[in-house]
Amino acid sequence: MEDNAQLTVSRTSPDDVQQRQITLKLDGQKIATLMFGQSKTIQIATGKHTLVVDNTWKKKKIEFEAEPGKNIRFRTINQMGMFGWILATSLGAGPMKLRVEREDSSD
Repeated sequence: MEDNAQLTVSRTSPDDVQQRQITLKLDGQKIATLMFGQSKTIQIATGKHTLVVDNTWKKKKIEFEAEPGKNIRFRTINQMGMFGWILATSLGAGPMKLRVEREDSSD
């Protein structure tokens, strides 16, 4: 039995607007900056963790528990609402929504 677990965070959804970076922090330490199409997998200790996902417009905090030998997976998605699209069209930038989804693991 393994003493560690894995954490994988991806940004590959076709629903993503493919703009702006997403910064990931695990337990207060930066672990990655994801652009569209990227993912990050790291080894983590078992136990409770806090993942903070930030696209500079929105920030989400997810608490989870890692079990030995498991791969915890999350999908991040930057999306624009109607107001964001109007601003992006007229000003070239606008506020984005941030979605974070837990993916099932077959591990």
